[in-house]
Amino acid sequence: MDFKQNLCAALSNACGMTAEQIGDMLETPPNPAMGDFALPCFKLAKTFRKAPPAIAAELARNLGEIEGFSRIETAGGYLNFFTDKSAFARTVIQRVLSEGDGYGASTEGSGKNICLDYSSINIAKPFGIHHITTTVLGNSLRRIFDHLGYKTVSINHLGDWGTQFGKMIVAYDKWGDREKIENGNSVRELVALYVKFHEEAEKDPSLEDEARAAFRRIELHEPHEWELFQWFKTLTLKDVARVYDLLGVTFDSYNGEAFYEDKMPAVVQELKDKGLTKIDNGMTIVDLSEYDMPPCIILKSDGSTIYATRDIAAAEYRKNTYDFYKSLYVVAYQQSLHFRQIFKVLELMGYDWAKDCVHVSFGMVSMEDMTFSTRKGNAVYLEDVLNASIEKTLEIIKQKSPNLENKQEVARQVGVGALVFGVLYNGRIKDYTFSWEKSLNFDGETGPYAQYTYARACSVMRKADGFDAENIDFSVLSDEASAALLRAIDSLPGCIKQAAEKYEPYLISRAVIDICSCFNKFYYDNRIMDDDTAVRNARLALTEAARTAIRTGLFLVGLEAPESQSIGYQ
Repeated sequence: MDFKQNLCAALSNACGMTAEQIGDMLETPPNPAMGDFALPCFKLAKTFRKAPPAIAAELARNLGEIEGFSRIETAGGYLNFFTDKSAFARTVIQRVLSEGDGYGASTEGSGKNICLDYSSINIAKPFGIHHITTTVLGNSLRRIFDHLGYKTVSINHLGDWGTQFGKMIVAYDKWGDREKIENGNSVRELVALYVKFHEEAEKDPSLEDEARAAFRRIELHEPHEWELFQWFKTLTLKDVARVYDLLGVTFDSYNGEAFYEDKMPAVVQELKDKGLTKIDNGMTIVDLSEYDMPPCIILKSDGSTIYATRDIAAAEYRKNTYDFYKSLYVVAYQQSLHFRQIFKVLELMGYDWAKDCVHVSFGMVSMEDMTFSTRKGNAVYLEDVLNASIEKTLEIIKQKSPNLENKQEVARQVGVGALVFGVLYNGRIKDYTFSWEKSLNFDGETGPYAQYTYARACSVMRKADGFDAENIDFSVLSDEASAALLRAIDSLPGCIKQAAEKYEPYLISRAVIDICSCFNKFYYDNRIMDDDTAVRNARLALTEAARTAIRTGLFLVGLEAPESQSIGYQ
């Protein structure tokens, strides 16, 4: 039963407005005692030519019974509607039990492709803490869109082109040790070489010329340089795979900047043919002053391309290859001007699909505790932070649940989840400071709290050894704690849809915390394993619904849901 739809239909007949218009007007009262839906009659004053309280009273008299609702009350200029608790419980629980892990899923995205560009690491550079937001935000959005029936294509647009690779080759040829690099932490060894290059270049500027010459040889696919360039990529991807495995992140494509290099001439020529370019101080640009933006540089004065050119080529390639419905770029807000320029150039090229390209921007991440800096003090490796979170979680588990058999696995699930959830619990545009104390708190609005609550629900269901899903007395679930939990569970599908529309996974994270909070109150207020068979069965059904909703929400934001007692649940 769709309660809102039934209500909108009844009000539509009474008000002479469309059900859609009524739906836009309906509100959710801040206090359940004021009803489940409220109609502010102020918005009807012009139509009815009456005071809002008189409108509310008239509608209350004329509406009659509405399927799924137990009563209607007036409160000043508001008309408050109360759902039938038994009918509501039946609707919510039966839906969750029938849909299972597909709770809140839909087919709205059927036949539509969405490209997601996220993580986008740099070859031979640190996979730092600053990469976490793009990585986990992109991964969550992918899962959300998959849940809603879209076909997603996840792309790791590698930073794998440019003069820095000439520097790496010069540094390796002069000071590198292949065995040390291959047998150690490869990326850190490569970073050390990169740092050494810059230290030495300050004393010997000719190294910069050597680096440019080495990169030119990469462009020409000279055997020595090309082999080293590909080796750097292989080593980097092998190293970062450990981090992606910890986070549960996968990609469909690793096509980065280098992939588009042979596509540059066609892009430049197309821009010239369409009369969009001009020469400015030797550079080829697209003038965007008419749109209050600086020029978009297409070719530098030496004739080489720039990342903007490669992004234009990538956009065209993705449209031609995937025919995307939306193409999302999950990149920090500092790049907002860059994407505004790129999208405007695509529009000026005559591509109406430019409007389907979206910059999903986000704020920065920092750490309260910067103890994981490298010896140079300017890089905090994400792998170090994840491993530290796991170790800190393991210490907590050893203290609180020393007999837990799978301590290491649970510590991994909870420790990683703490970091991911912390990033995705707030609106993406906000800057976020990671705190061990806050993120690993099992009593706060955190990932561990959500996982802990899920473990509690699992423990209840294990002890119950099942329930009779075909014979549930939903009238039993009439207390306020049960009703609040049902409302929280019922809100999740709407939150999933909103998260997709706004590119904001935090809406799901907060819905999960709300469900967890309501479940824990329900758990403390009610004896689930009641002696009364009907009471026990209904409460177990609600517990199973809560467990399913929490698991679904956690998955969508990128967290695992440990089914064993995580910490303290025996």
